[in-house]
Amino acid sequence: MPPKAKITKENILSAALDIVRQEGVDALNARTLAGKLACSTQPIFSNYPNMKTLKSDVIACANELYQQYLSNDMASGKYPPYKASGMAYIRFAREEKELFKLLFMRDRTEEEKSGTQELEPILAIIRNNYGLTREKAELFHIGMWVYVHGIATMIATSYLDWDTDLTSIMTSMAFNAMIKEFTSEEQNECN
Repeated sequence: MPPKAKITKENILSAALDIVRQEGVDALNARTLAGKLACSTQPIFSNYPNMKTLKSDVIACANELYQQYLSNDMASGKYPPYKASGMAYIRFAREEKELFKLLFMRDRTEEEKSGTQELEPILAIIRNNYGLTREKAELFHIGMWVYVHGIATMIATSYLDWDTDLTSIMTSMAFNAMIKEFTSEEQNECN
């Protein structure tokens, strides 16, 4: 009789990510995961102390995938870098609905809140390209992020079915209105 195949931590994480992608995070439990792996729950708990730790690893994997969307879209040159970041966010919501919900639509009450340090590269793009102060760049980004997040959320929940072209038009309209407001504010403060 051949030896049983060893279930690795990578196998478990890959299967867990597949479950979340297809059915959402609420479908991820030891029983469904064992079924997907065609094993008992023993290999799962030999590799992970609990499901909470596994879910944390799934979140980290989903975030790595999102970061790939972000870097690929920003490097592609299809849109200016700042717009590319928003378009990548919306594309991720369209193509990876359940992973988007996991990353950006989960209850974070118990989580430690991160500061604005992770936003520094985006804020630098805004400051360098549009001449805003750091404070104004942060306010501008928050306004745009709320708008883009709204579109992405409506797409992820199938409320909207906008294609990339319409999404691009709508985000450009919001961007142009907001940047005009923020740059005229800068000019008004200088006068």
